[in-house]
Amino acid sequence: MEVRWTILLLIIGCAIVTFIPRVLPLMLLSQMELPKWVIRWLKNVPVAVMAALLAQELLLSEGQFSISANILKLLAAIPAFAIALLTKSLLGTVMAGVIFMMVFRFIF
Repeated sequence: MEVRWTILLLIIGCAIVTFIPRVLPLMLLSQMELPKWVIRWLKNVPVAVMAALLAQELLLSEGQFSISANILKLLAAIPAFAIALLTKSLLGTVMAGVIFMMVFRFIF
């Protein structure tokens, strides 16, 4: 099998572009002592990102705010959210959301 140099260089370039933003901040931040307020702020980033992703999926339909178009998703999100709060299990939460969505689509 022949490997073209352009493809090989493209793969190596993509690897470098993916590697640098992940390793460079890690190398720089491991040498510094971050203030406590920055650490507290960074702990909230994953929750904020997840909330933004969920809000977009649950509340928008074709770029417009619409609860009625997404009612089944909202109904499935309620028990999934309750299970997430009770168990703190990502797998359990995802399984609950999928199962409840499947049941609601079957019923309605």
